[in-house]
Amino acid sequence: MARKLRVWYPGAMYHITSRGNRRAALFYDDSDKQSYLDILEEARFYYPFHLHAYCLMTNHIHLQLETIDHHPQHIMKMLNSRYALYFNKRHRLVGHVFQGRYGAELIETVDYQLEVSRYIHLNPIEAEMVSKPEDYPWSSYRAYISGIKNSHVTTGKILSYFKEPVKEKYRKFVEGNLCEVITEHRGKIESIEIEIGGN
Repeated sequence: MARKLRVWYPGAMYHITSRGNRRAALFYDDSDKQSYLDILEEARFYYPFHLHAYCLMTNHIHLQLETIDHHPQHIMKMLNSRYALYFNKRHRLVGHVFQGRYGAELIETVDYQLEVSRYIHLNPIEAEMVSKPEDYPWSSYRAYISGIKNSHVTTGKILSYFKEPVKEKYRKFVEGNLCEVITEHRGKIESIEIEIGGN
């Protein structure tokens, strides 16, 4: 059966995800993460795009990516294939690095743009990797709330939806939901433990 064609038009924005094969790690260390970002910039050179948010987790990635003139399949094919070659060579492995086709959800409203940005930046919190999203160095969050430059991401479009002081308003938008995210995540963990342990 043929794959369903993805909706695309110039300027389309997506929430893109890629996972490690069989949920295996995509990144063994910081050097792998930096190499992924370097390869992302190589892909951007050949297929220009805007990156509004990103987060590199241990076994998956999130990109909030806006196309210009190229379908995301070209961008992701180059990015994932080059990273897989790098990863297997560096770690002396063979076989698939990514689990199947990348995921791409079309973002067509401002509300969804903001929700995806918040979701991406709260990923390390939900995974209990850090206590504050700004403490995670492999996401674009610091570029949004501080003066720290990040050449990989453009913050202008997302921040344009907030009134002054925009960085503080964005922080409140993201972190105002923090307790709810942590409570929901803990609730999921507890329900899994009950299911495993039985009554």
